[in-house]
Amino acid sequence: MQEIPLYYFLTVSTLMFFIGVAGFIIRRNLITILMSIELILNSVNINFVAINRYLFPDQLQGHFFSLFIVAIAAAEASVAIALIINIYRKFNSIEVTEVNEMKY
Repeated sequence: MQEIPLYYFLTVSTLMFFIGVAGFIIRRNLITILMSIELILNSVNINFVAINRYLFPDQLQGHFFSLFIVAIAAAEASVAIALIINIYRKFNSIEVTEVNEMKY
């Protein structure tokens, strides 16, 4: 069985990263911005695992970094969703352009 070349993984990861960056910059919905950030983090995870597999196949540093990023992404998503729910309760919208004040 033949291994998948490294540039396949890097190509997919690069596409995911730039789609995430474009979604973060272009979109105005807070949920879509959160999904774009998650897409960026997942592209970084693909890079860690793929490069670790090809440079150091017997070691697991890339996998541990990926698990650490997944844990941070889960915490970030829970805090972000809590903020989005509070913003929706106050402004009845989750569009970035309509949220212009952050007073209590």
